[in-house]
Amino acid sequence: MSVEKINTVVVGAGQAGIAMSEHLAAMGVPHTVLERKRIAERWRSERWDSLVANGPAWHDRFPGLAFEGVSPEAFPPKERMAQYFEDYAAMLKAPVRTGVEVFQVERHVGRPGFKVTTSEGVIEAMNVVVATGPFQIPAYPAIVPASAPVAQLHSSAYKNPGQLADGAVLVVGAGASGSQIAEELRQAGRKVVLSVGEHYRPPRSYRGRDYCWWLGALGLWDEVRTKPKKKHVAFAVSGYEGGRTVDFRRLAHAGIDLVGLTQSYEDGVMRFAEGLAKNVAEGDQAYFDVLRDADAYIEQNGLPFPPEPEAWDLLPDPPCLSQPILSLDLREAGITTVLWATGFQFDYSWLKVNAFHENGEPYHKRGISAESGIYFLGLPNLVNRASSFIYGVWHDAKYIADHIVLQQGYMSYEKT
Repeated sequence: MSVEKINTVVVGAGQAGIAMSEHLAAMGVPHTVLERKRIAERWRSERWDSLVANGPAWHDRFPGLAFEGVSPEAFPPKERMAQYFEDYAAMLKAPVRTGVEVFQVERHVGRPGFKVTTSEGVIEAMNVVVATGPFQIPAYPAIVPASAPVAQLHSSAYKNPGQLADGAVLVVGAGASGSQIAEELRQAGRKVVLSVGEHYRPPRSYRGRDYCWWLGALGLWDEVRTKPKKKHVAFAVSGYEGGRTVDFRRLAHAGIDLVGLTQSYEDGVMRFAEGLAKNVAEGDQAYFDVLRDADAYIEQNGLPFPPEPEAWDLLPDPPCLSQPILSLDLREAGITTVLWATGFQFDYSWLKVNAFHENGEPYHKRGISAESGIYFLGLPNLVNRASSFIYGVWHDAKYIADHIVLQQGYMSYEKT
């Protein structure tokens, strides 16, 4: 059987893979994009039914195509987001092959490039761009044993309230996913307990501009001058119900019981760490920091944005902040489901290359890995805060494409 040869293989046809294809094509680099399912599959099948984009349509897109039939200020639903990337790939005539799974990538011995073993045969490539994104394997702590008399579900498998068994729900994790799912469940009439750890809680909008606009105006996407950040802190922002600020006091007053970080489980009793009030207060501080910086920016630039004094008001503290719940008997509380909104972890077991730290994370700088010819795209903080977002991945891909062309020049150099 003949072996296919091509300059660059891009693995994954989500937002990162499609952006990569655009820039490689623009620079004349022969390539193929391999996707084991459909374009933007995770938007389609690994998210809940009511999910919408975290940013408005004017922002959460690529430069070359606006959303058709969607208000610029709207937050497109997940199926519309998937369709957008499919339309974009069609517009580019991107060489995407769906239904092709990559089993292994390994470096050739004694010659340049890599052997890419797929479900449709072997491809030899000089470069491999790993565009599989940050949402690969559902991650949650091994706190509740599988034998416990309670259903356990990761947020990636959650679809809607009707999917769950009757009864109350403990949602663990209060980032964009957990906070939105908890509110949806409460509105469906469920009793909900929401476990809140450390988080970053910005305003959805302020003084007539969405938070995505403020991220750009204040230089927060680029993080040139910013406060040190804690790693693995949940990002509590959502476009749910047209876009509202995630406010844990509001959720509590709506009937959701807030508890601290989920700590342990024993004999049907879940225990939670102290510090709920501290976590909420730190989230408030981050929120007010954005308001202060925005006000200063408006004044400095003389912008005619209307004041929004009500944005500075906080609801009264609910009882769960002053009288925290530190333990909960799941049976007595009627909890039949624990829903883990605790994020994801990487899976690079198929990459047999020297491109990783001892902890298994990619060893790279701006997506250029320690293994020459291997690139990573779409990871959180690949370059800056924007890197795992639609806006940022397009620009990161451009840099990587340029590097591929540069390295190609070295490989083709002949001394005269």
